[in-house]
Amino acid sequence: MILVLEPNVHPESVDYRMLTSQLERLSNISYRVHREVGSEVTLTEIYLIGNTAALTVEQMQVLPCVTKVVRVSEPYRVLGRHKQGDDRASSFEYNGVRFGQDNLNVFAGLCAVDSRESVEAMMKALRDNGQVCTRMGAYKPRTSPYAFQGFGAECLPYVFELAGKYGIRVISMEVTHESHVDEIRRALEATGNATGVMLQIGTRNTQNFELLKQVGRQQQFPVLIKRGFGITLDESLNAAEYLATEGNRKIVFCLRGMHTNMGDPHRNLVDFAHVPVVKRLTRMPVAVDPSHSVGLRARAPDGLLDILHVAAQGVIAGANMVLVDFHPEPAKALVDGPQALLVSELPHLLADIAIAREAYEKRARLAREQPSAR
Repeated sequence: MILVLEPNVHPESVDYRMLTSQLERLSNISYRVHREVGSEVTLTEIYLIGNTAALTVEQMQVLPCVTKVVRVSEPYRVLGRHKQGDDRASSFEYNGVRFGQDNLNVFAGLCAVDSRESVEAMMKALRDNGQVCTRMGAYKPRTSPYAFQGFGAECLPYVFELAGKYGIRVISMEVTHESHVDEIRRALEATGNATGVMLQIGTRNTQNFELLKQVGRQQQFPVLIKRGFGITLDESLNAAEYLATEGNRKIVFCLRGMHTNMGDPHRNLVDFAHVPVVKRLTRMPVAVDPSHSVGLRARAPDGLLDILHVAAQGVIAGANMVLVDFHPEPAKALVDGPQALLVSELPHLLADIAIAREAYEKRARLAREQPSAR
């Protein structure tokens, strides 16, 4: 059971103390408090843990400070979209960019940062095409210990400096160790917080539970978590729940294809039909990563690249974020060059995504007009 409290309630207020005093008297029930501190409003939720079946919504609704009571109906207690009375937000804002289940952001960029020149070419193209988000890999976990694993902290200063120069507001950047979060924080401070970072938990680390806990405990940066490497959707959603239970609710869930040879010749079996499933089960915005799903620049007879076809599948299913790999010279890319689009192809990608998004919005309007939707 979740108790949603009045906005800006203070932990030292008389009413709040009365509330917690009454909660402490509940038999076989403990509670956990989560506070979301915004620039103007602080939101507080209290999670009751234990045998709450005997508690009625009505008796909890009259407790001091309580404005709403939500009965937990999904296994994802914090992030779940519960059936009774759960109209909590399915969006958040970070560094002037809104992430929600009802909008769409494109993160085109370098899978791995390999030079200042590549970064600047990408940032300039993004600005020229009206984009304020990108993906930039500084830390790259690799299957082979001999493969390039990213420049790490060495490249952060110029990545953040160039982001500020070209008006990029959010960079999706994978971390593989808690120390990387500190390195990102220090580099941002050194560049005057020229941009913002969305920490990315890659598919190999989706079940690195200690990393999930550490990243979840910080609330400075939002988190994008990818579906795990060949594990079920439920297991991956529970990984996102690890982040949320530690305090960070600003989470985007990313589908990136399932690791199986059933997807051959693509790199992974595309799982974008799960976009509406994740939105139905949780309140997280949903991202898709067509580049790592397809893994090559194959082109269909209709002239469209497979990556564009797959990106459109995700968008027309309602995806809220698209991550796509680009590089000025894919043949020279140090990571995943065969799947990278040319920087000159960015306008085509954006126009194609806009067509798919328009189709999704028309489909959603049509569904809302049906008698069964009322």
